[in-house]
Amino acid sequence: MAEQTAPRTLGTGPGRALIAVYGIFALSASARAAVQIGSKFSEAPLAYLLSAFAAAVYIVATVALARGGETWRRVALVSCSIELAGVVAVGLLSVFDAAAFPDDTVWTDFGRGYGYVPLVLPIIGLLWLRYAGRKPR
Repeated sequence: MAEQTAPRTLGTGPGRALIAVYGIFALSASARAAVQIGSKFSEAPLAYLLSAFAAAVYIVATVALARGGETWRRVALVSCSIELAGVVAVGLLSVFDAAAFPDDTVWTDFGRGYGYVPLVLPIIGLLWLRYAGRKPR
């Protein structure tokens, strides 16, 4: 009879580093959005609301990756997918219609202001979810 093994947990090994980076981005995006919305919301409301949305996505991804388990794995998968779609969409819009973004968001120019980490992070997150979801041999 073959022994059944559980999938790897999300918060072990490289997953810990991923959770730490997501946590840092959750804090930085939240702080950025709070300052932008609190001090100059009328200047670029779309950009600042997108920063707040990005912060929410990072918070959800951080919690989901840290909690682990099948339900949280699905939540992490959805949040990383939304993050990737958001950074690509906002990146393209900010490049081709810069006037729509009079001030930067976390995802402007594909996360240029953050060293393009916002573009790479969801890809790494999705790859980790795929890898960690497999049962060890």
